[in-house]
Amino acid sequence: MKMGLDPRMVSLCCIMVLTTMFLSTYAQTCSNYAFASNAVFSACNDLQVLNSFLYYTYNPSSQTLAIAYRHTNFDSSKWVAWGINPTSQGMAGSQTLVAFQQSDGSMRVYTSPITGYSTQMAEGDLSFPVSDLSATYSNNEIIIFATLGLQNGTGITMNQVWQEGPLSGNVPTQHATSGDNIRSMGTLNVLSRQSGSAGGASGTSSKTKKRNIHGVLNAISWGIMMPLGAIIARYLRVFQSADPAWFYLHVTCQTSAYIIGVAGWATGIRLGSQSPGIQFTTHRIIGIILFCVATLQVIALLVRPKKENKHRIFWNIYHHSLGYSIIILGIINIFKGFAILNPEKKWKRAYTGIIVILAIIAAILEVYTWFVVLRRKKAANAEKMTNGNGYENNGTNGHYPYSGMTNGRV
Repeated sequence: MKMGLDPRMVSLCCIMVLTTMFLSTYAQTCSNYAFASNAVFSACNDLQVLNSFLYYTYNPSSQTLAIAYRHTNFDSSKWVAWGINPTSQGMAGSQTLVAFQQSDGSMRVYTSPITGYSTQMAEGDLSFPVSDLSATYSNNEIIIFATLGLQNGTGITMNQVWQEGPLSGNVPTQHATSGDNIRSMGTLNVLSRQSGSAGGASGTSSKTKKRNIHGVLNAISWGIMMPLGAIIARYLRVFQSADPAWFYLHVTCQTSAYIIGVAGWATGIRLGSQSPGIQFTTHRIIGIILFCVATLQVIALLVRPKKENKHRIFWNIYHHSLGYSIIILGIINIFKGFAILNPEKKWKRAYTGIIVILAIIAAILEVYTWFVVLRRKKAANAEKMTNGNGYENNGTNGHYPYSGMTNGRV
């Protein structure tokens, strides 16, 4: 038996080796870096987002922390900040170091205590002493140097934050409130020389978990189950054998979607109340409208008139209009949510794939439904003609049957 190398396997192995080498190199970015000033630090950490790295040396005897915050892939139209939050996680309460290049090319670096979410990064004294504060900018990277005094109970395990945002002239303006800009926080232990995300060793903060739960619940309810329930109602009813099973499937699917969706909506409201300085206005407004319209739809089921009721046609128009509005608003808001959470691309692709598959199924069933309806209509017309309304078998010379006996009165 003759064996040979599969070119595809060889290519795959090469790609894996190169990928491993690349990842290994990237993982050592901070330790491989040499400062132009020949500054040396005892430890460094690659921060999770925003192309950022922290270098530091902790002196237990003097309780001081010498740091260098390095931000790469940077342009001069932005500002950067790094800081410690002695009281909690997140931005409010942070004691920060801010730096940017001014319009005349000189560097501006100063301390700024953050008291709230609507901050303008105003200059002010921090809750701990800062010395040797400076900043450099070259080769599209900016570095802040400083020595922090940790004598005021700051501790060896700290909440750290870092950020970037745009400049308006020589004035910092609000940074983005989505994606990596709301993930740029974590913990730092200066003795163990370990840094982590804001949630600690688990790698995910409780707020991030809530955001993920909020996104999953809404994607399943408004984004998948609602369209599926509409497909069941519109297309299964064409099969006579599916009556009344299609109705119960439709009601079960939509009611379950509503219950799950309300849970997701409530989670979103809770997240909003916990982050008063972060507003996703469009996403929030659509979510509230979606909840209200869906609630009206559920209430409408309780006053559904019988088929023979003369007002049933108006109820049908109302029910269908609200149903399609819920589906459209739900899908739009889910993609708004993807833009806010900025998850791995595979999740957005997976959801997009599900929506495309449902759309294809709906298109195929739409064509089949019209085929069945037209065929039944044709058969009904033929039966109508045969049974006397067409006057072929029971009439004479195209007149109404029995017209002679009734003098033209039916």
